[in-house]
Amino acid sequence: MTIDLKHLRYAEAAERCGSFRKAADSLALKQSNLSRRIRYLEDALGVTLFERTSCGVRATAAGRDFVHGVRGVLSELQIVIDGTKAVGRGEAGYLTIGFYTSLSTGNLRASLVEYGHRFPEVEISTVEGSRSRLFDGIQNGSVDIAVVTGEPASDFNHSMALWSERILVALPENHPLAANEIIYWMDLKRERFLLSERDPGPEIQDILVAKLSSPGDLLDIVRHDVSPENIKSLVGAGRGVSVMCEAALGASYAGVVYREARDGNGSTRIGYRAHWRDGNDNPALRNFIRLLEERCPPVANGNGPRGASSRNPDPSP
Repeated sequence: MTIDLKHLRYAEAAERCGSFRKAADSLALKQSNLSRRIRYLEDALGVTLFERTSCGVRATAAGRDFVHGVRGVLSELQIVIDGTKAVGRGEAGYLTIGFYTSLSTGNLRASLVEYGHRFPEVEISTVEGSRSRLFDGIQNGSVDIAVVTGEPASDFNHSMALWSERILVALPENHPLAANEIIYWMDLKRERFLLSERDPGPEIQDILVAKLSSPGDLLDIVRHDVSPENIKSLVGAGRGVSVMCEAALGASYAGVVYREARDGNGSTRIGYRAHWRDGNDNPALRNFIRLLEERCPPVANGNGPRGASSRNPDPSP
């Protein structure tokens, strides 16, 4: 004989209420239906669970043991149900976020902190890697969303423009230009630049070339296969200067100061985008995208988020 989950709920309600009538009322059932189902349950188990009296019902010793176990089962089941619903709403579960810039400060860090406050039951994993590695992760499902600099990737179904950050120059603290609050690009023309071969190093090099290169001149650029964080250590050791995104300001390195780089048009900025795969149905991802949309709403003319530069075009539809 089959015992349904509802039979267990009926028995628990009957023991709790001490009456088939009260139990039926609490479950919005007819008393005759509940009484019949409990009789069916007793027949299936081969044991009497309740003593019937004119004043109501009372659980037998076997009935008390049975209902005690049933309450544990129902409680565990409710936990599973509530947890599943929370995952479906994106309030619990897992989210993997890829990036390759500093998390010491800036909009990405602030977004992660805010998301953690809103959805503390979501386990956030982070992946730091090159642009190509992160995009491969999106395609194979190991990364839910990547926040990177640069132009949209044509092979991705979805992307959205986010924020932009100023480009800063990292200098040894005893460098002559460190006394200036603002540095103009042409003041750096004869400097030795230390850049990471890792992302976003290549994009930073493109900016340097655009700002400083002229016919017949070769920039003094030394590339190192180390993280951008270690580039700052080399700057502090007096090996040269470097250029990096504003998010790097949050980490302090001995002997290193940061100055804003400008030209006649003002600050130089670099834009960020979020990329994710079409068909990724992770509810936690949906909530993270909503948070990014709140933090980076499009301007009225549809040309991307507030503060974005021309390097940061409209999000794909």
